[in-house]
Formats: sequence, structure tokens, C-alpha cells
Amino acid sequence: MIKTALAFSTLLLISGCAQNSNTAASGAPNSDTSTEQSAPHHQMTDQWVGRWTGVEGLFLEISKDDSAGPGHYLLHMRYGLDADQIDTFEGQATAEGISFNREGGPQLLRAGDGEATGMKWLLEKEDCLVVATGEGYCRD
Repeated sequence: MIKTALAFSTLLLISGCAQNSNTAASGAPNSDTSTEQSAPHHQMTDQWVGRWTGVEGLFLEISKDDSAGPGHYLLHMRYGLDADQIDTFEGQATAEGISFNREGGPQLLRAGDGEATGMKWLLEKEDCLVVATGEGYCRD
């Protein structure tokens, strides 16, 4: 019985020490992670401000939404051929691009090339923004 109590208390002592060392290690900032998290995403997406051209009259115009603060954008776009497929959406910079909501749910505007658009008319382009395969906008 004494051996069991001694073994149990030793086990508690060891697990307590291990827990403290893990807590201390996890509390120490990782310089790679903290730098990555503190870098504003909008530095990349600010370069996307301006007009982008799609196929058959489709377009995307990105402007900064200064009233909402850094990393916020207004996306004025004709994203389909139907008369009601033109609108302005509020977007926000993320690590992957600009997120915004449109009918059908959340969307992500991300950098790509003509091949990533999935449209043969844009295959040769190198500077493009893509919402999904079949919907992309490029600069010349």
C-alpha cells in the first residue's frame, strides 16, 4: 500500500512538472508565427485595387473601403451575363486573398494566372484574380 501511494505521488509530481514545462514552452512566442500573424494581409491585396477584365464584358473593379479601415474593399463586378449579375460587394483581406459574400454564400478572390481561370480566352494571361474555375479577371 505504501509503495502504491509513493508511486502515485511520484507520478503526480512528474506529470505536474511535465505540464509546467509544456505551459512554459507554449507561452514562449514563436517568432515565425507571431511575425506571420502580425503582417497585415492587405499589403498584398492593396496591389489589386483597380480594374480587371473578364470575358464577354465581365469585369471587376476593386477600390479601398476607407470608411471600414485597412484591408476592406468594395468589389464592383459584373460576374455573369444575366442583367442582374452586376453588383457591389464588401470584401476583406485574408491570408489567401479577399473574402466576400455573394448569392450562393462566401466567396474568395485569389491571385492566379490565366490557366487558373479555366477559360481558354485568358490562358495566356499571367496577372489574374480568380473566384472559381470559370470566373476570373485579368490585367494586361
